[in-house]
Amino acid sequence: MIRQATQIRSMPMKNVSERRHEYDVIVVGGGTVGAAIGYGLAGMNRRVLMLDGADTDFRAAKANFGLVWVHGKGLGHPAYQRLSIQSAQAWTEFAKQLEEESGIHLAYECKGGLDFCLSDDEFVSCTAEIDAWNAQTPELAHSAHMLNRDELQRRFPSLCLGEEVVGASFGDLDGHVNPLRLLVALQTAYLRRGGELRNNCAVTAIKPLPGGGFEVVAGDCRMRTERVVIAAGLGSSVLAPMVGLEAPVRPQRGQLLVTERWAPLLPVPASGLRQTEEGTFMIGVTHEEVGYELDTTIEGAVRMARRALRILPVLAKAKLVRQWSALRIMTPDGNPVYASSVIHPGADIVLCHSGVTLAAFHAGVYARAIADGMLPTTLDIFHYERFNVQKTL
Repeated sequence: MIRQATQIRSMPMKNVSERRHEYDVIVVGGGTVGAAIGYGLAGMNRRVLMLDGADTDFRAAKANFGLVWVHGKGLGHPAYQRLSIQSAQAWTEFAKQLEEESGIHLAYECKGGLDFCLSDDEFVSCTAEIDAWNAQTPELAHSAHMLNRDELQRRFPSLCLGEEVVGASFGDLDGHVNPLRLLVALQTAYLRRGGELRNNCAVTAIKPLPGGGFEVVAGDCRMRTERVVIAAGLGSSVLAPMVGLEAPVRPQRGQLLVTERWAPLLPVPASGLRQTEEGTFMIGVTHEEVGYELDTTIEGAVRMARRALRILPVLAKAKLVRQWSALRIMTPDGNPVYASSVIHPGADIVLCHSGVTLAAFHAGVYARAIADGMLPTTLDIFHYERFNVQKTL
């Protein structure tokens, strides 16, 4: 993982009589989600501390495919669909500003995205899903469409498709980005905005204080803050109950392959297949319920490679240079969780596996809500109580 060279910015401590807490907000978790929130808060004249764990932690960013993906996301959950669209539409300006502030090229492109169909049955099923997805938000223009094979070839004449490809769904708002550069850029810009970042600083306790606020304990360090945002991924399950919150998450293993560099072949990213700016192909991804197991498997590699070759047979000539895996943060329904503590006001939790797609939202609307001290009612539907309600039905 690329690391930022200067990771800790010392902040002058004021006399206790001048203020009750050292920080306005402590963000627990320095991955893509936490870094985006911290970056947004630091640009709102808030005293922010971001606490990140060790490089050996279960980090979803290690196997992030780098997609800013919208089409099909939130099927059966219109609020998640709207949230994804809102964030994707903000991504162009978000990326421009982040590049200017960090000096890091993100390799962001938004030219649409494909999800290939390898049989007539797949095409029929995908068509029904896209129709249902578009119908969920009648107030919005349709941003996903089906393309049969002939339409695919006319639109992307350079594609040397396999014989089994019968078509694809196409999302107008989809794009991709270098996920590691995104993380470094968020942390770099956060520091330049005046935020403080401490690495290898795993939080072991969050203690509500009499009269409001929290004491956050990490190793020998004890820090006081008005508000705390838990964005620690799988580690959130231990921390959330300390402030009256729940973290309904489970790990899901995702394996990926990467090839050597090639001349441009795939003009837009696809689900499970994309060509990076450098020319390498990322091939994925598996969705495996294996707990905290991080091993890569031959079976996973074969499954991913076979589908990629059915789409682009020419990839048979490409050399594989790496296979790796990481753990996704998955909620019971796969949709995000946003919740504020009722018992201990000022504590919030964020859980999601779409950290890249939602980065613009987390750095903008969500960070502003945290700074203002109240989440918008549009996020009520993402509260984890939805799972408790489902259990009682």
